[in-house]
Amino acid sequence: MQAVAARRVVSAIFFMCGSFIGLWASRIPHIKEATGLSEGGFGVLLLIMAGGAFVAFPFTGVILDRLGAAPVSKTLAIATAICFTLVGIAPSNLLLAVALFMAGFTFGALDVSMNGWGAEVEQALGRPVMSSFHGLFSLGAGVAAQLGGFAIEAGLSVMQHFVLWGALSVPFLIWFWSQAWPKAAPEGGDEQKAPLFALPKGALILAGLVALVAALGEGAVTDWAALYQIQDLGYSEAIAPTAFTVFSVGMVVMRLAGDKVVARYGPVPVARVSGLVAFFGCLLLVSGLHLWVVWVGCFIMGIGYAVLFPLAMSRAASDPILSKGVALASVATLGYGAFLIGPPLLGFVGELFSLRASFVVVALLTLALPLLAGALRVKD
Repeated sequence: MQAVAARRVVSAIFFMCGSFIGLWASRIPHIKEATGLSEGGFGVLLLIMAGGAFVAFPFTGVILDRLGAAPVSKTLAIATAICFTLVGIAPSNLLLAVALFMAGFTFGALDVSMNGWGAEVEQALGRPVMSSFHGLFSLGAGVAAQLGGFAIEAGLSVMQHFVLWGALSVPFLIWFWSQAWPKAAPEGGDEQKAPLFALPKGALILAGLVALVAALGEGAVTDWAALYQIQDLGYSEAIAPTAFTVFSVGMVVMRLAGDKVVARYGPVPVARVSGLVAFFGCLLLVSGLHLWVVWVGCFIMGIGYAVLFPLAMSRAASDPILSKGVALASVATLGYGAFLIGPPLLGFVGELFSLRASFVVVALLTLALPLLAGALRVKD
């Protein structure tokens, strides 16, 4: 069955896309040290990367309508592998900024297109599978982050590490390109297309804030957890990526089980408990009492944050006022905005105070999740 085969391909693309995030997260301390920048200065580089992703969104939407999600995803998978490899070999801060912009652009575009292809596969299969795709994204990120720790222990430079990872992705890219998938017929006219940077309105604002807080927490761990362990807690660079790895494992476990848990208990109770769980994990991370306490905190944060963004998107899709496209676009704008722009802003907090203070901010925002959870109730 073509849909079954396509599900394997999309799963692999999600895994590979996540692996590049894990690759990047594992070498952030080395890259920051090589640039000689402060937390604030490095935060500017992260903003440049985020800017690339935001620039990509409108172009990706137009191209998807014209060419289809599958060919665009396969092309962008190649481009993303190339651009992340360029990040690792950039010889100067200026060229690193250019490479990060390109990596952000291709990664952001791939994120949109692979979700589009995943939605088409889900529709063809006639059952929900999107949560499993996102679980594999988190798995790829965690595996790559842990292998990054091994690469550091083995003495691989950033350049050697990124080039090796790019080379290992070549067989998968060839396989992606060989898979066929029919272009989906366009749905509706131009008047039904969602505006790219729409913002939520009315009660949907609260659901958007849930997505924002959850995405900010995920982005904070991705970009700053390793440096926090090294600079604030004094642990070695080789073991620092483990925090992101265990966070990703928590995300994978909960995302793979999330559909059944929500079906049994309902979105609002699950969101409230998830918010409290994430807050408790933040407290353990901030405490820095012991290396194992930090890692357990990251794992618990992963479990807590895992289903919140999908729940916010489900609420948006069932909004009684806005059309599905507009509602989804508005909530996604807040979520992606927080994931991409939030960590650089936390970097500025880290420069003024400490990275521990940055995670205190994350913890305080997370405490609002149980209060916002009621907005995720889906009306029948």
